[in-house]
Amino acid sequence: MDLNLNSKRAVVATASGGLGFAIASALAAEGCRLAICSSDRDRIEAAAGRIRSESGADVLAEVCDVAEPGAITKWIDGAAGAMGGIDLLVANAGGPPPGRFGDVGPDAWDAAYRLTLRSGLESASATRPHMGDGGAVLFMTSASTRQPVGVLAMSTVFRPGVAALAKLLADEWASDGIRVNHLIPGRIATSRLMSLDEDAARRADTTPEAIRAGVEQSIPMGRYGEPSEYAAAAVFLLSAAASYITGATLQADGGLLRPIV
Repeated sequence: MDLNLNSKRAVVATASGGLGFAIASALAAEGCRLAICSSDRDRIEAAAGRIRSESGADVLAEVCDVAEPGAITKWIDGAAGAMGGIDLLVANAGGPPPGRFGDVGPDAWDAAYRLTLRSGLESASATRPHMGDGGAVLFMTSASTRQPVGVLAMSTVFRPGVAALAKLLADEWASDGIRVNHLIPGRIATSRLMSLDEDAARRADTTPEAIRAGVEQSIPMGRYGEPSEYAAAAVFLLSAAASYITGATLQADGGLLRPIV
């Protein structure tokens, strides 16, 4: 299937590792021109170098702390200027630290808002002037948009707001030919997930391996997913193959989440 992504101009936030890097790499393999960012200069330059060497793609790498107000706008405006516009946006910001409601103080809530929800709002508003007919936006969310996750209190509060933003923009931007969707990862084997397993193990006085084994028993496919599998779903939603899909929620989770609607 031709995804019709060759030469598309894509911006992928927080792409020095994990799911953001996996999506950026997959888009590059499809022939996209890329602008990627991270708060760590060494890591984002290393990521860009790896993508260039593996795909030959044109990659612009910049330092941008997506939790810092105004930083995303500056980065996206610069990327759009360098590439002559934007066709695809992957709004990614990692995730706030784990913690139950009673463990989280006001400063942590404020930081989580800036990282998770405010960054999504700014990504959308900054991109819109540079995106026209045929554009596509993908928000990366989490299982907490479907059901509360007690040990991820901040994600559980703010991620549903990102999902609501995706629905809102899908309605508002459809008449301009721009599609907006969001993609939920299940248990995808990234360094962040490994750290969450380690946190869960400390809380339960057990090992990360035991935590993983228990979780895998609850996944119908019986394993954690690979970042490349999540990235493949992301690339599909951004591509012309999904030209009649907007306002949708897709789960790449091996069947872990079981909502009826």
